[in-house]
Parts: sequence; structure tokens; C-alpha cells
Amino acid sequence: MIATEPIAAVPALHIRALHKSYKDVRAVDGLDLEVAPGECFGLLGPNGAGKTTTIEICEGLTQPDSGEVVVLGRRWDVARDWLRRRIGVSLQETQFSDKLTVLETVALFRSFYSMGLSAEAALTKVQLTEKKAARVGQLSGGQKQRLALACALIGEPELLFLDEPTTGLDPQSRRQLWDLIAGFKAEGRTVILTTHYMEEAERLCDRVAIVDHGRIIALGSPRELIASLGAEQMVEFRLADGALGAEACRAVPGVHDVRQDGQTLMLRVDQLHQSLPALLSGLGARAIPIEEMRTRAPTLEDVFVALTGRHLRDA
Repeated sequence: MIATEPIAAVPALHIRALHKSYKDVRAVDGLDLEVAPGECFGLLGPNGAGKTTTIEICEGLTQPDSGEVVVLGRRWDVARDWLRRRIGVSLQETQFSDKLTVLETVALFRSFYSMGLSAEAALTKVQLTEKKAARVGQLSGGQKQRLALACALIGEPELLFLDEPTTGLDPQSRRQLWDLIAGFKAEGRTVILTTHYMEEAERLCDRVAIVDHGRIIALGSPRELIASLGAEQMVEFRLADGALGAEACRAVPGVHDVRQDGQTLMLRVDQLHQSLPALLSGLGARAIPIEEMRTRAPTLEDVFVALTGRHLRDA
């Protein structure tokens, strides 16, 4: 028997040198990306970073200025109908008819596909069965987002695009949607998620790309990106007196970096048991009172701050 090399799986998404501009705004600036089948991949970045434009191009909704986009091994210009049957899309905001019931809405979307879930089965997946007779206009924000997910799932897609699916939701509704998205991935689907919630990306995504000004500035698993900071802990404190500045904090043993936001100082440290006593000793020697202090593990937000010098939500 002749040994053969295994055939590599076709990427769920392949992007090369993607560009898109609107008047004076360069939304996507030479973006390269590849997503593996069965992966939950996150695009992270502030509003205006180019996440939604990139996703809309991948969904076939927007034409790029230049570059290559291959979805499930096919291109939109030659396989539009084939691709529409195999992807699911949940936009930042989906406008449904308020007068239709939940079941009628999902049944309408089901009529667009030759094969797929029943409307009842889709509502069961997103835990919305008890609302099937309710008018869409009567739903809460979280329930409308679950309805949008039901419509995205109705054709049993191989690839799901979820564009900021939890924006504006309360914490309980957000976590309910996290559980649903984790369930999609467990079924073997590929999920591409845009978000500016770092906790969301850390919980759901196998890999993330941090996007800023239309370019990818960091790529890897959440753990890899956080480890790239070279810090085991973050120390944040607010002083009643601003006499101790960032430069003084840099002299504290084990401090990798210092960021100052008004009277709040943020330190990246690799040995908390060494750095914290030295910091407290320095403050005590100067008789500078601390209004508040906390320590925490580094997050993807800290990665973004280290790369760009600003916070994700403020960017």
C-alpha cells in the first residue's frame, strides 16, 4: 500500500489583502485572515475598526475594492446561491415585523431554504418556544437576539456570522446567548464573531484577531495574546493625591509597564508578591493615601491597551 499525505481541510474562511474604503474612510486596509473549520473565531476592536465591513464582505453583502475572499472554498462571484444555503447571518440589529408572531417569523425564514430545521426545532434550540405565539413587538432585547439566532440557524448552516450579537443586552441575556453560541460550536459549526466585549471573546473564542484601523494588529488564542504581555497580574489603584506619578511606579521591582488614566494608575507586574509590598512601601514613605486598589489577571483589554495605548471601549 502506498502511503499518502492527509488532505488538508478547506478553510472555512480565507481572506488575503482585503481593502475597502468609503469616501475619506479606509475601513479595511490590507487585511489577511484564515479561519479553520469548526473554530470559533473572534474579530475584536472598537467601533469603526473595520470589523463589520469585513464581515459584510465575507457575507456577500458588500463588494470589496480589492483582495481575495473565499468562503467554504467558494467565491461569491461564482457560487452565490450555493453559499447562501450554507451560511447563517445574525446582524448587529435585525428588523423584524412587529405584527408577526415569533413562530410566523421563523417559518417565513424557513421558507427560503429547501432543507433545514423546522421552525419549532429552531425555537427550541434558542430556548424561545414559550414565546412562539407572542408578537415580535412584545419581545425583550435579549429575546429578539435569540429570535435572530433562530433565523440564522434555520437552514442548518456550516458557517455562522454573528456581528456583535450581545451589544446592548443585560448581563443575564448576554450570558444566555454565550451558552447558545458555545452550543453551536459544539455541534461542529464554524462561528465567526465580532465583539468589543473582551470577556465574551475570552470565553467563546478559540482564536481572536484584534483589529484597529482596518488592520489586524494581533492574532492568536486569548491565552497566547494575554501571555504575550509578559505579566502575571495587573495592579490598579487610585490615589487621593497625584504626587506619585507613572515614572515613580516604573522604579518598582517587577513592573513591566505603567499606564495612567487621570488619577488611576495601571501596572503590569510579573511577581505580585514582590511588586505590591514595594509599591505600598513607596506610597507609605510619601504619606500618600490610596482611595482604592485591586489586583486581577490580565485580559484581552490589557493587550489592546498595550498595543494601541488606549482602551477598547474608548477608542
